Amino acid sequence: MISTADFKKGLKIVYRGEPYEIIDFQHVKMQQRAPIVRTKIKNLKTGRVLEENFPAGEKFEKPELQEKQMQYLYSHDDSYVFMDIESYEQISIPKTKIGNAVYYIKEEMIVNVIYYKGQPLLIEPPMFVQLRVTETEPAFKGDTASGGAKPARLETGLTVKVPFHIETGDLIKIDTRTGEYIEKVKE
Repeated sequence: MISTADFKKGLKIVYRGEPYEIIDFQHVKMQQRAPIVRTKIKNLKTGRVLEENFPAGEKFEKPELQEKQMQYLYSHDDSYVFMDIESYEQISIPKTKIGNAVYYIKEEMIVNVIYYKGQPLLIEPPMFVQLRVTETEPAFKGDTASGGAKPARLETGLTVKVPFHIETGDLIKIDTRTGEYIEKVKE
């Protein structure tokens, strides 16, 4: 069992029979009342975010999540096909269940597929991915002095802010948790 004292960002709990992930929380001591924990939780099945107040010390079950490493093979219509790297079994996951991870996965990439009660629940791409810039504005002499950034479209369709020295065709490293540019990758 998980208590509200154990809450931390990213922790997964069962609430009202559904798996949730804690996005944010705050312990609040109220005058002449019992303390509470203000929490923002995300339903892992639907993606819906709730704001809930729990009494301090309330206990929750830990969801029985299974994690499998799978290789992304290809997309077909509105679904993505993954292969279990141990059993070679292929599954098709609708684009709606993949969410923002769709911007970080490329063919043949290994990802973690999280299962809940035998059903694929969500896709976790690697923490850092290398993606190629397909479109960005050219740099002009003197642009680098401001230390600003310009938008760049990547091979997966994601648009990120990059430094002015990045050009079309460059390979860059992206943090999948924040969607931010990390560095240019030397080829």
